[in-house]
Amino acid sequence: MDNKTDNLLNQFKNYTILCVEDEDGIRKRVVNTLKYYFKDVLEASNAEEGYELYLEYKPDIILSDIEMPNKNGIYMVKKIREKDLKTIIIMVTAYSSEEYLMDLINLNINQYVLKPIYADNLLNGIIKGLGDKLTKNLIFSNNCYFDVQKHELFYNNEEITLRKREKDFLILLYKNRNQVLTYYQIEEYIWKDKSMSMTALKTFIKELRQKLPIELIQNISQTGYKLANTNS
Repeated sequence: MDNKTDNLLNQFKNYTILCVEDEDGIRKRVVNTLKYYFKDVLEASNAEEGYELYLEYKPDIILSDIEMPNKNGIYMVKKIREKDLKTIIIMVTAYSSEEYLMDLINLNINQYVLKPIYADNLLNGIIKGLGDKLTKNLIFSNNCYFDVQKHELFYNNEEITLRKREKDFLILLYKNRNQVLTYYQIEEYIWKDKSMSMTALKTFIKELRQKLPIELIQNISQTGYKLANTNS
């Protein structure tokens, strides 16, 4: 997993999830994976038990197999969707489950995870299922990120106080992370309608570096700046 994915996975701790799977071995393996990321994990071995747990705990996410003995996953989801269109529902399905396709479309399913279930496809499926509920932060390093929603820089989950122009510069630096951010771009997007002298720019960069907990700015002589590589 890359830094961006790690950040999304870290946000799972804000959610509760219910896993509904009749095969004990598969369910235990999936639940063990989920417990590593989620604050609360519920489990049920059949659709009826899953529906009862849903009524009692109202989990944020339901991860359910389709084909189960007696009542299947479609039965449970239909009952849930009669009154609830907000809970995230992710169905675990095999290619042989095409017979259920129209039911799934009509039931407003958020995402599908194909069998066999591995950690990667399970977690990616949940990320896609949550969609815009997850904050897409700008990841500078494992412990340093810019929260786009709050418009703040964080290091080890503590806010770093910056001025607006400094925040705008870091965003611009990130957006151009695979290339050099030129003096012209900085003047156009950061100074905007004001004139930027090289002295003013150097002072700005020096002051910003002093505030940053890690080195994020790399100087490219006579050209501009780029985002420094860091694995910290």
